[in-house]
Amino acid sequence: MSEDPFEIYLVATPGLEAPLAAEARDLGWQATVQPGGVTIRGGWTDVWRANLMLRGATRVLARIGSFRAMHLAQLDKRARRFPWAHVLRPDLPVKVEATCRASRIYHAGAAAQRIERAIAEELGAPIAADAAMVVKARIEDDLVTISLDTTGRSLHKRGHKQAVAKAPMRETMAAMFLREMGFDGSQPVLDPMCGSGTFVIEAAEIAAGLAPGRSRGFAFESLAGFDPQAWDALRGSILPRPPATCFTGSDRDAGAVRMSGQNAQRAGVADWTRFDCCPIAEMQRPGGPPGLVIVNPPYGARVGNKGPLFGLHAAMGEAFRSRLAGWRIGIVTSEAGLAKATGLPLMPPGPIVAHGGLKVRLWQTGTLPG
Repeated sequence: MSEDPFEIYLVATPGLEAPLAAEARDLGWQATVQPGGVTIRGGWTDVWRANLMLRGATRVLARIGSFRAMHLAQLDKRARRFPWAHVLRPDLPVKVEATCRASRIYHAGAAAQRIERAIAEELGAPIAADAAMVVKARIEDDLVTISLDTTGRSLHKRGHKQAVAKAPMRETMAAMFLREMGFDGSQPVLDPMCGSGTFVIEAAEIAAGLAPGRSRGFAFESLAGFDPQAWDALRGSILPRPPATCFTGSDRDAGAVRMSGQNAQRAGVADWTRFDCCPIAEMQRPGGPPGLVIVNPPYGARVGNKGPLFGLHAAMGEAFRSRLAGWRIGIVTSEAGLAKATGLPLMPPGPIVAHGGLKVRLWQTGTLPG
């Protein structure tokens, strides 16, 4: 595989492009925010490292080439000349997904079929609707941009969480909300409605320097010219470090507490996490220095009747004020009224973030007074 640099597109959760760009910059890339994602430049080693190391991206697309096409016959001709053999293997099935915007080629299905036929007849690779290898063709202003989905299963599927609670927070979102709160691995983190433990486990992994993609495989491992020895060397170069603090979750549901502990065990962070079964009214201040609370409490769309939730949020706010002086609070919710019902000194909320068909925001406080 050539290491000549090309554009790499990091798909973000809508609304979390900025923290993903900041994460990419921290890892050494020059990153540019675009709607729905972030662009960087690099070679195939950068593609591997992005999949392995980025906590906020949902997938990594390698933009491997482009050409102009004004009509389907021209698309067919130029797709046949594209150097597919440089990146795809003839023995593995492929599927093509196309999008068209402001172009004379406007039928995405017909465009995808032409490109699939070109790959099948010129490279010899089989075409299959369920193929793990996905070629993406974006046709915009008559420019056809060819990308490879190098990820496979979404990057929020870290590979070590089996048990999930209702309405789970995706790991990619949890990591970016923690970043939005300024978490750098040195502060304790508490989630008093932990569900399956996502916030707590992500915080522990960040503090331990564990690569988020360490437990899973990627689509790029099936590309032509993939070097497994170099990939193993890259993975082996990521050395974890024991965190200096503990990360705590609690939940009133004993089943949620149990699954959180099991997920932490599979993730390799059980030594640095603790999960307790208790309602928020009985939440205890963790030992050690003040840190961050981040919580994704129930909101109306998830539980139906919103009435009782105002009392729950008021009680939550009182518990934080009375027991967590010196801590900072982050609340993820779709309802501004519920956030304000806590009575906490909230700052202006963060951007709207798409979460399972809902629009949520992160509401934060400064340091709570003593």
